[in-house]
Amino acid sequence: MPALLEVRDLTVHYTYGNGAPAVAVDELSLEVAESEVVGLLGESGCGKTTLLLAILGLLPESARVVKGSIRFRGRELRALSESERRGLRGAEISIIFQDPALALNPVRRVGPQVAEVIHAHRRWSRRRCREEALSILAEVGFAAPARVHDSYPHELSGGQRQRVVIAQALACRPALILADEPTASLDSTTQAELWAVLEALQSRFGLALLLVSHDLGALAALAHRVLVMYAGRLVEAGGPAQVFGDPLHPYSRGLLRALPRAPDPTGSLEQRIPPPIPGASPDPAHLPPGCAFEPRCPDRLPLCVERPPGETRPAESRHVRCFKYGG
Repeated sequence: MPALLEVRDLTVHYTYGNGAPAVAVDELSLEVAESEVVGLLGESGCGKTTLLLAILGLLPESARVVKGSIRFRGRELRALSESERRGLRGAEISIIFQDPALALNPVRRVGPQVAEVIHAHRRWSRRRCREEALSILAEVGFAAPARVHDSYPHELSGGQRQRVVIAQALACRPALILADEPTASLDSTTQAELWAVLEALQSRFGLALLLVSHDLGALAALAHRVLVMYAGRLVEAGGPAQVFGDPLHPYSRGLLRALPRAPDPTGSLEQRIPPPIPGASPDPAHLPPGCAFEPRCPDRLPLCVERPPGETRPAESRHVRCFKYGG
């Protein structure tokens, strides 16, 4: 499939005071095709959110793109003016933030917050924008969209607020939606409901999704491809069945081993607790010269401390950065 989004060798640094720059994204490359769902997996602090903000041009002042290319439909986004970026955000690329309580204005009714996204890009009448907002609220699963339209955020539950945020992202029917752990702050029942909503909307409108989540079950069900990120780099990529069923990178295997399992009442306490990945993530301001995972890796080789491994393809549609497979 032709690429809708192409990121090539993207590097993003954060700078605080006179300290060494912290490497949040390190020579990262990825593609998302039309109507494709790509899952992005990795522990907190590995650069997932920074990647999404860089794509949208919403990085904070402390961050800067050191190098790399971000192309959307063949158009270089880094070359756009801020005015051109505003025209793109919401209309062609949208984002679903993790915390709806922070994403919504607490002193405005939620319906107008959806309608203003439409009005900013479509320039329709206020009445038509309101009608479209009501329609979108119904599409994300509200049985009484008029009541929700006139509600303030505090009058809605967390799951309802997140549906409103999804409605905002969907308002102008963008080609690509970036979802930053969209169900992380919700209970498991509400999470399942929202995953079903996203799956239905993606199928109905042919949306492309770049989906950041720690929910491996959701990624296995929704994603066409899964990317594993560690210390700002992609370390593995493949289909969900490949990555979750036969992980190649030692970090991917560690993540899967650390998942909670059904308790075995006959086992010892040590047997019932999933084993964590030993050690801690590297300091992004002082990354090691070799593989960033080497200090924590049970399969480390002498070469791992000398230089970072390159990307290799040990099988069709599989990518991995590990000297065990070449690089």
